[in-house]
Amino acid sequence: MKISLSNCIENVEWSRMKDIYHSVGWTNHDEEKIKKIFQASSVVAIAYDENKITGFGRALSDDVFNAAIYDVVIDKEYQNKGIGQQIIENLLAQLDDISCVHLVSTAGNEEFYKKAGFRKMKTGMARYLNPSLAEEYLQ
Repeated sequence: MKISLSNCIENVEWSRMKDIYHSVGWTNHDEEKIKKIFQASSVVAIAYDENKITGFGRALSDDVFNAAIYDVVIDKEYQNKGIGQQIIENLLAQLDDISCVHLVSTAGNEEFYKKAGFRKMKTGMARYLNPSLAEEYLQ
């Protein structure tokens, strides 16, 4: 398996992106929403095993001070093969001049992000409209 990364969404197979979201239980993502969020993102990293998308990540940025990484998702079948680390490294390289890069980890993946140099924030706060997400992520 030779993984390559692309920073372009041109010619992306949106149905495959949806399948990857669904493989990890994120079933509210449909092709239209996925296309919209990736088009609105400042930077993207999409991992391919030959022509097959295996995972991806994206970030929003003001291109000066702050950025936030979202949706680092690896197909269930391709997890634990270093692909997530490659995606994080690629996103951070694209955000190299940004002073602060934030992210919200899904529960249980905190150690993965610690290995990439992320640390817990003292003052991070959030608001969720979905009560189950609020229960999972907020203190």
